[in-house]
Amino acid sequence: MKGVLQDLSLWDVGLAALLIVVNGALSVALKLDLERKLAWAALRTITQLLAIGYVLGWVFSYGRWFVVLPLMIVMTLIAGFAGAQRGARTYLGQRVDSIASIWVSSWLIGAVGLFVIIRIHPWYEPQYAIPILGMILGNTLTGVSLGIERMTEELTARRDRVDMALALGATRWEAAQGPAREAVRAGMIPTLNQMAVVGVVSLPGMMTGQVLAGQSPLQAVRYQIVIMFLIAASSALGTVGAVLLTWSRLFSKEHRFLATRLVERTRAKRATG
Repeated sequence: MKGVLQDLSLWDVGLAALLIVVNGALSVALKLDLERKLAWAALRTITQLLAIGYVLGWVFSYGRWFVVLPLMIVMTLIAGFAGAQRGARTYLGQRVDSIASIWVSSWLIGAVGLFVIIRIHPWYEPQYAIPILGMILGNTLTGVSLGIERMTEELTARRDRVDMALALGATRWEAAQGPAREAVRAGMIPTLNQMAVVGVVSLPGMMTGQVLAGQSPLQAVRYQIVIMFLIAASSALGTVGAVLLTWSRLFSKEHRFLATRLVERTRAKRATG
């Protein structure tokens, strides 16, 4: 006889929330000074998840493309803005680059998954379209943010070598290809690490959810394999795109390194504040 997944009451959720007290106690004991951040993070988790729960409940019940599509756009824009927040240095246009690279790669690979592989009909079925895009966006966001951060750090650290290469006649790509390779590698590593241990060290969220919902474990595994490959492809495309966009903004067509466009994030905030 199969077990039935029980509905959780607010009391059950409250009991789980009390576990955060353990984190707070550790912070106090070790003098980490993280109590306020933990409390704020817990509050945001509850608020954000409850809000998206109500929104998805309404979207799922309505199920029309003109409802699903705007939600997907909002998710993408939030991911794009978040991807531009990482790193000690920034440049004018970083948000645009982050949004563009995440949007193009995630929607392209998501379309392949929905139209070609899983073949959802209609394509905007919210039960599939929103969670799949969400998983792709989350991982692509990580790759893009790491790629941009490493690219700006590598160019700053290697500025003398980059300028020397340009002075000796190298093209802007020849001067920047070393930092670009390191940036792309940094952006792809989290996904590669995840793929290396999936199913052995961790059970991914989609697979766990399907198993808890009563789906065949083998069928759940097949879906998870598809999702992992979609994530890997989107993360790689997004990272490469973000690095190339960063490169194009920081190097002129006359093969000069525009190092002055790179500013510390704190200075940029003061300038816009």
